[in-house]
Amino acid sequence: MERHWIVIGAVLGGLGVALGAFGSHALRATLTANGRLDTYQTAVQYHLIHALALVGVGLLTAHIASPTLAWAGGLITLGVLIFSGSLYILSIFNIRIMGAVTPFGGVALLLGWACLAWAAYRG
Repeated sequence: MERHWIVIGAVLGGLGVALGAFGSHALRATLTANGRLDTYQTAVQYHLIHALALVGVGLLTAHIASPTLAWAGGLITLGVLIFSGSLYILSIFNIRIMGAVTPFGGVALLLGWACLAWAAYRG
């Protein structure tokens, strides 16, 4: 099972690098015109940090057998999709309602970290 989270983390990491580069080059004018360059950068930053966290979840599953780690991986993945995804949409398309969606992703990320901490503590 550890490979599953490592693969997802690696794919999300590569995608985060690609989106960061795309934002810096191809989307810079759009993001600047929308006044959302900082928002986009926040999305990329959280995206990449949590991609690494998923790799960590995968590595930890090799040492700790805990279903809570699966919850951690799932919640972190969901959190990246909702948190960073909503910020990407907000930044590029200036759809303001996406700002109301972002906190749900943040909650998923927080719960993922809590599950990771619990699994490591109980491990």
